[in-house]
Amino acid sequence: MQVSDDVRVTLSKDQVSCDLAGEAAILNLRSGVYYGLDPIGARVWRLVREPKTLAELRDLLLAEYDVEAATLEADLRNLLNSLSAQGLIEIEQ
Repeated sequence: MQVSDDVRVTLSKDQVSCDLAGEAAILNLRSGVYYGLDPIGARVWRLVREPKTLAELRDLLLAEYDVEAATLEADLRNLLNSLSAQGLIEIEQ
């Protein structure tokens, strides 16, 4: 899925999650499958508890991490696409 800067990202209602020492554990309530996110993925997860655009997420993360903008944006898009494919987030055009 192509994700543009102005899409709105939020958590799916079909999941529950918890923090595990800075990482995230997520249960997809429809499939019963558990997922885990490392600390950076967990940071993105916490940020999308309130709907945010891709541009907002990118800008917040660029302010927090010492990373090239192009690398961060590519990794963020990949993470969001993966979470969406698993039904853990919703991406609204």
